[in-house]
Amino acid sequence: MTTTFAPIEAALERDETDERIQHIQACMYQYSRAMYRSLRELIDPYVSHEVRLEYRRALLWECEQTLSRLAKDPQYFSKPDRALFQDIRRYFPITAQAEVAWIVQEGINAAVAFVEEQIEAGAFDGGVPRCRATTRKGKPCQRTPLPERDFCPSHQHLETAQAA
Repeated sequence: MTTTFAPIEAALERDETDERIQHIQACMYQYSRAMYRSLRELIDPYVSHEVRLEYRRALLWECEQTLSRLAKDPQYFSKPDRALFQDIRRYFPITAQAEVAWIVQEGINAAVAFVEEQIEAGAFDGGVPRCRATTRKGKPCQRTPLPERDFCPSHQHLETAQAA
């Protein structure tokens, strides 16, 4: 009798995972658009109107590509803010470069913080949460926490210390 419900349970798990992925993609889209809206007015004003439009399209595409890569592969995308700034800096005059770098850094830092929250919640591991503790080397613990807890069996003593 349980075999008849197995496909339904698997479909529900897939729906939850798909929902989580869609939520993450929608949030990353919002981060991308927010950066684009902040940057579009800083594009080089000394070029023709057609070139400005092309720069805007390229800026939007670069923002979307960077945040899409961050959402797909967050653990192996080193320095996404630096990568995005290097890709878009040619669209801005030298006088606006510092402001562009700041906007990119703040926007990417917000997106990275969101992605890290999702990783801690288990969104990138197929819905499996991870222990909130760190190892002696400072890396996040990779073990699964106890049911309805924040810590794995090795770090369960931290939960009592945190409550005190």
